[in-house]
Amino acid sequence: MNLLSKTTNAVPDGLAYFVDQIPEQSDFLAEVISGLSQSPKSIPPKFFYDETGSYLFNKICETPEYYVTRTEIALLNNNGTEISALIGTASNVMEYGCGSSLKINALLSALHEPAEYLAIDISHEHLIQTAKSVAKTFPAVKVGALCADFMEIVDLPKEFGVTGKAPLLFFPGSTIGNQTPGEAGQFLGRVRNLLGANGSILIGVDLKKDKNILNRAYDDAEGFTAAFNLNLLKRMKNELKAEVDVGSFYHLAFFNEQQSRVEMHLVSKRAQTITFEGSTFEFLPDETIHTENSYKYSLKEFSKIAENNGFTVRKTWTDQNKLFSIQYLVSV
Repeated sequence: MNLLSKTTNAVPDGLAYFVDQIPEQSDFLAEVISGLSQSPKSIPPKFFYDETGSYLFNKICETPEYYVTRTEIALLNNNGTEISALIGTASNVMEYGCGSSLKINALLSALHEPAEYLAIDISHEHLIQTAKSVAKTFPAVKVGALCADFMEIVDLPKEFGVTGKAPLLFFPGSTIGNQTPGEAGQFLGRVRNLLGANGSILIGVDLKKDKNILNRAYDDAEGFTAAFNLNLLKRMKNELKAEVDVGSFYHLAFFNEQQSRVEMHLVSKRAQTITFEGSTFEFLPDETIHTENSYKYSLKEFSKIAENNGFTVRKTWTDQNKLFSIQYLVSV
């Protein structure tokens, strides 16, 4: 990815600093063209998160079917004392995919005198909104923001971590599941290099469970997940000037038991084409664009991935129904 990295002069009110590693518009264009040129067709899930997509994802998190958010927040609240004891005082916290402020508020409230918080997200508007909210809620914490694609190599701002204490990466939700197990291992290896020998991760890992729970979680009755998925086509229409009939596609999500993953697709209702930037992509009836995977792990499976890529699992917390886990990983 081509990145333009800079510290902006206009730091949003309440923040200590704001750094752009700006994903250029050409990257969205190039990756969509590349993905639609493949067989089967696909678009990376990182492009879900424009302003509208981020809003819709927050609505998904509030649905009764989507257990992840409420379960994870409950785990943070119920185990805050133990989490704080493991992480220690005056921590330097960075978060990949900051989303809303609910989860980071739960963590920072549990920690003893946290020193810094760095919000990292690809969606500029959502990033600033969350970082400003955290800064207002925790005035004693130095809060900065970095606009970047954290699935690529990230350069931490020079303003972060000046106290010298090893950083903690907070990576909540089930975002690690968007990658294949092999990609997740490579990702953890990059994080290990970024954090250094004494770094640690507090990560959310979704667990294997009944497929009916998973199918409902990714296709809620109110239709927020469907709108979230279809918003990719709206982004293409608005930003890439694509000629696409959004209404001629529908949302499909299902648990692939063989791969242990939930798959999300956009399904073409009829034979049609999508055209933009001089390229035309033909679709057969029922042909899909694969937009997301969400892998589900056993505790043993994820522990092995961590251990093979520079970390050991120091502590794991799960809910009573074993739906979800928060795991504390330390560098080895």
